[in-house]
Amino acid sequence: MVEYASTGRKIFILINIAFLTVLSILCILPLVNVLAISLSSKGAIEEGLVSLWPVEFTLFAYQHIAQTEPFQASMWISIKRVFIGVSLNFILTILTAYPLSKETSQFRWRTVYVWIFVFTMLFSGGLIPTYVVVKELGLIDSIWALVLPTAVPIFNVVLLLNFFRNLPKELSEAAFMDGAGHWSILWKIMIPLSLPAQATVTLFAIVTQWNEWFHGLIFMNSPANYPLSSYLQTIIIRFDLSSISDVTQLELMNKLNDRALRSAQIFLGALPVLIIYPFAQRYFMSGIVLGSVKE
Repeated sequence: MVEYASTGRKIFILINIAFLTVLSILCILPLVNVLAISLSSKGAIEEGLVSLWPVEFTLFAYQHIAQTEPFQASMWISIKRVFIGVSLNFILTILTAYPLSKETSQFRWRTVYVWIFVFTMLFSGGLIPTYVVVKELGLIDSIWALVLPTAVPIFNVVLLLNFFRNLPKELSEAAFMDGAGHWSILWKIMIPLSLPAQATVTLFAIVTQWNEWFHGLIFMNSPANYPLSSYLQTIIIRFDLSSISDVTQLELMNKLNDRALRSAQIFLGALPVLIIYPFAQRYFMSGIVLGSVKE
């Protein structure tokens, strides 16, 4: 039977589309403005002529970044952080979510452990105890200080846990009858069937590891060890020309505005996530919603 939408329903859909369109444009415009500033000349920026389109197009800002060692070093640190951190998140999230997805009859203390994890999601030990633990473990100024404190993202565990719980139990029971153990069931049944949920939590992990800047500032004594997000935070707050000693770079800086340089680095910092997100977005909704409603 074909159902026709009422007039009120059509009006609601149109208003909803218009509202979301305006909201999307408002989210995109700041990034477009940053890109336009990074591609504009010094004079145009200082005169306030740049809005959403580059004025007197130039790539001077990106040429300078290509010669900036701190930016390149921080970019490499962030890449290592994402690779190590996301891999660690992926493994620990699966290994935590799978046993917690079992019934109480199979895992007696399941409920207790779930509440412990939920408690840690709501309440943390605090900044000072966290810093003391990291320091006493000798992790200061190392990549492990950036990835270990966030090694088990509880929110991702909860998402994957609920996904596992809504998979047909008959699959596990049949595998057990055929002699499979928990490891075989996890890697050969649960993981292949939960690809949408894994893509979702992996996307969350990538964005978190790439954008998190506070740990870099407090756990790294040397700016040379800053990840990209922490480095960008420092250049947004202050802009220091003292590190520029080469005559060619000084001449280049005469053609640059500090806002153009900051905008170029901010845009390059956001670019990897902007590239990854469209490919993972198709799993985003299904990964969160699929399995959330029980029949």
